[in-house]
Amino acid sequence: MNFLFASDSFKGTLSSEQTVDLLARAARAVFGEDIRYSGVPVADGGEGTTDAVVAAEHGSWVETTVHGPLMEPVTARYGRLDERRAVLEMAAASGLPMVPMEKRNPLHTTSYGTGELIRHALDQGFADISIAIGGSATNDGGMGCVRALGVRFLDEAGRELEGRGEDLERVRSIDVSGLDPRVKNTKITVMCDVTNPLCGPNGATYTFGAQKGATPEIQARLEAGMVNYRDLIRRQFDVDADAIAGAGAAGGLGAALTVFLGGEMKSGIDTVLDLIDFDRRLEGCDLVVTGEGRTDWQSCFGKVMQGVGERARAKGVVAVGLSGSLGRDADRIFEHGIASLMTTVDAPMPLEEALGRAEELYYLGAVRMFRFLQAGMQLAK
Repeated sequence: MNFLFASDSFKGTLSSEQTVDLLARAARAVFGEDIRYSGVPVADGGEGTTDAVVAAEHGSWVETTVHGPLMEPVTARYGRLDERRAVLEMAAASGLPMVPMEKRNPLHTTSYGTGELIRHALDQGFADISIAIGGSATNDGGMGCVRALGVRFLDEAGRELEGRGEDLERVRSIDVSGLDPRVKNTKITVMCDVTNPLCGPNGATYTFGAQKGATPEIQARLEAGMVNYRDLIRRQFDVDADAIAGAGAAGGLGAALTVFLGGEMKSGIDTVLDLIDFDRRLEGCDLVVTGEGRTDWQSCFGKVMQGVGERARAKGVVAVGLSGSLGRDADRIFEHGIASLMTTVDAPMPLEEALGRAEELYYLGAVRMFRFLQAGMQLAK
């Protein structure tokens, strides 16, 4: 048999690469040393996406200094896949963990550093840039990001604004004449798995603001500012940002990347699978093993197992899942090309124990899974 191992990381315990090694060991223990396999790190566009794609494509890292969410100097890196393609995460420059708990207030944070990362990639000659936009500390409508690329946001006196969350309510006009001309000839793919509009109860502020430190009072102010920003975009550019699925992602960064940079919103897992040429890796494959830390109803909405399962099904390849645990409606994943599910835990145990024994339990679970597959093969004969 020819196996393909393509599992998500198990957050806080096992990396995607570690699962490949453990699955290979378990497969050899059951089927012998003559098995054929290949493994590829996979992520869904969230945390760890750049790591997975760079590892899968044998890429390299580009490091630079940018401004963090509070405009402090930070070292950030992004992935170089080849001469043309780069992949980056906005969280590397504008991520929530970069802001201390006591300073979390999206009125004061900016996505400026993300724009600096894009500008640096342009300086290096990349013309195909994929951007994962999860994990932001910002609610600035993406103003900071595109300001770093030459867009100017002006108040009623014509003064340029810095592009923080508090500037949403102050902006009165937008000047795009200075936008970096290289953007026009650059393919920008925005990895986004939420469909939130820019404004309203399901918009950027009320869906994600609280986790970034916004109190109800701050949320009300940010929402009023975001409505002002949305209406200004509509007046100047004849674009309704609320009609763009995902415009509210990353505090409105989705809107800015689409409206000002011409970015294309795309599922994170689909983007990753395309970047690593996953369909080609399926050729000649008999079985795909995938998995994640916890499988439940959310796994069917742009997560690794759904993406891998659907790609495998389209190629007529059987896919199975090995996950840390199963939650509500985990069986819905069967509708997405996953033929069977098993868990790594083998007995009731405290979460701390399961996490502490993650490597051991994963290996033993993989052995059990492969033994079931071996039994099925014997029955088929």
